[in-house]
Amino acid sequence: MAQHYFSESPESDGTPREIEVWLAGEARTVRTAAGVFSPDGLDRGTAVLLRELPDPSLLESTGPDGPILDLGCGWGPIAISAAVEHPEREVWAVEINARSRELTRANASSLGLPHLRVAAPDEVPVELSFAEIRSNPPIRIGKAALHDLLRQWLTRLAPGGAAYLVVAKHLGADSLQRWIATEFPGLEVTRFARDKGFHVIHAVRRDQGSSITPR
Repeated sequence: MAQHYFSESPESDGTPREIEVWLAGEARTVRTAAGVFSPDGLDRGTAVLLRELPDPSLLESTGPDGPILDLGCGWGPIAISAAVEHPEREVWAVEINARSRELTRANASSLGLPHLRVAAPDEVPVELSFAEIRSNPPIRIGKAALHDLLRQWLTRLAPGGAAYLVVAKHLGADSLQRWIATEFPGLEVTRFARDKGFHVIHAVRRDQGSSITPR
């Protein structure tokens, strides 16, 4: 477990190195390191998610104008893209892996993104709800742990808010979509996009009630 990207404190060499990746419409230099998710570049699933997200102007016109959450941020590509595209909105990058958090903070600083906030899960204010959740969720933590993670965070969607989750088809995208639809009757769940063996699951909170309660 100590070497897995979803460990709290990886034991592998954490020396940072710089790579160049394409994010939010241009090449950007970021720091990565061993012991985090996809340290050598942009993960294929993450690339699909970023490519398939609706145009930022459309998102702002159809959903609530509130904080964006990157759940399981790794070194920060989803959060960085959101922060570049939405400079007027608060972006939260949440990650259990301390090395990932350190790298994401460094990347946010070097790219001039002061509204990108990096936090461990228990550091996010309990009263905070999110207009959007964007995530390449950690499927390899196991089904039970993944379900617990989604129960914790999908309930934080604001009324009218939406989650976009990218999952490989061979790792259970279809079954996860069905589980979310069954588990959260307050969410409208669809397959938003499909590309290169990955599905983007779209879950929208249509109700205006005070909370989303899992079954």
